Order: sequence, then structure tokens, then C-alpha cells
Amino acid sequence: MADLARDHLIVALDVPELEQARAIVDELGDAVSFYKVGPHLFVSGLIGFIEQLIGEGKHIFLDFKSVDIGDTMRGMAAKVSQLGIEFLTVMGTTSTITAAKQGLGGSPIPKILVVTVLTDHDEADIQREYGAGKTVEQLVIDRATMASAAGADGVICSPKEVAAIRRVVPRPGFLIITPGVRPIGSASDDQKRTATPGEAIEAGADFIVIGRPIIREADKLQAARRILDEMQMALDAPRLIRAVG
Repeated sequence: MADLARDHLIVALDVPELEQARAIVDELGDAVSFYKVGPHLFVSGLIGFIEQLIGEGKHIFLDFKSVDIGDTMRGMAAKVSQLGIEFLTVMGTTSTITAAKQGLGGSPIPKILVVTVLTDHDEADIQREYGAGKTVEQLVIDRATMASAAGADGVICSPKEVAAIRRVVPRPGFLIITPGVRPIGSASDDQKRTATPGEAIEAGADFIVIGRPIIREADKLQAARRILDEMQMALDAPRLIRAVG
């Protein structure tokens, strides 16, 4: 079965109103099947909107980057699992991850994804916050290793660290989702560690998350299709190389 780019793209609905989010989903139609929702849409009606999208066959990534005491994390994860959401981000320590997994009560979803280092941080930020000698890559590796050991299903990292994580966390099925992805010619905005869609896929990302380069375009569907085309080329390349060889 062909590996389709559509199955690896998550569009971030980083808009302030549900009506805007609904319009974006309608415009993108069948070209996109996975959406990220987060604090931008933390308003009355969000649960109804999520249920509506799931009812239409869409997949949902809830990006709240949650961190709290164990009881709160268990309760939050339990509620999310009832909605049919597929991905949930958490931050924090082993206990945070463990509590979130416990809250699922054995449910296979949502997958618990741990945020490593936000993509608006660079080496200077990390050294200022953690001291000289600490690199972004090492901090990401440390957190990914901790996440895997604690039973998380995957991590969020920039495309720059995907290959390093694959080396230190060879666990089958361990997911790597990459924000900080920008097509050639797009503004980096507040992202500091970026790569193109093709580069992220080639590095080994399972999913890429893109918001502004799609949702701020006048023709959102065409923007999504250009990104999907680039992703598909990257997905097809290994197969074509094997065929030639």
C-alpha cells in the first residue's frame, strides 16, 4: 500500500474563533485529515467542535502541553480518551507521563506525546536557561529518552533532532511529530529550528505539523497541496531508490 503524504500532515488550527477553524476545515476538505487544536480554541464549544470533526472522519491532536499533579493528569487524560482524540501533548517529568497513561485505563488513544524543547528556542536560549555546555540536541535527547522510559508513545521535537532521537530511541512505534516546518520561501515567524516539509520527512518524522503557511494563505487548499506534494516526493524517494537498485 502506498505511503500517502496526506497521512503524515497535521494542520494546526491556530485561530481564535471556532467559526474560522470550521471554515479552514471546510476549505481544505478531503485534502487534509488530521488537525491540531489547542489554546487558541479553548473556548465554549470546543468539545462540540472536536466531536463534530471526529464524526466527519477527521483525526484530532489536542495540543494543551499539560502538566499537573498526578490526580489532575489522570482525570484529564480519562476525559480526553472518551472523546476519541488521537494525540495529546504533555510536559513535565516521568510522574506526569505515568499519570497520563494511567488515566487512559488501557485505551490505545490518545497517544501521549511529550514536548521536548519548543521550536522557538535556540542554542543561546538553552545556554541562558540551563547553563553553558548544554545544547538543544542534548536536552531534546535527554527528554526523549526519559519519555520513552516512562512509557510515552512519542515526542514533539523540531526536524533538526529527529535523526538523533531515532538513534537513541530505537523503540518500534515510537512517534516523532515535528512542528517548526516551513516550506521554502515561507517566513520562519517565531520558529528558530526549522526545516522544509521534505527535509522533515527525510529525517524520519512520522507527522509534521504546519499552521501559518497554510491557514494564513488566501488559497489554503493550494498551499496544503503544495506541501503534500513535497512530502509525497520525500516519502516516495526510498522506494524509488530501492527499485533502481
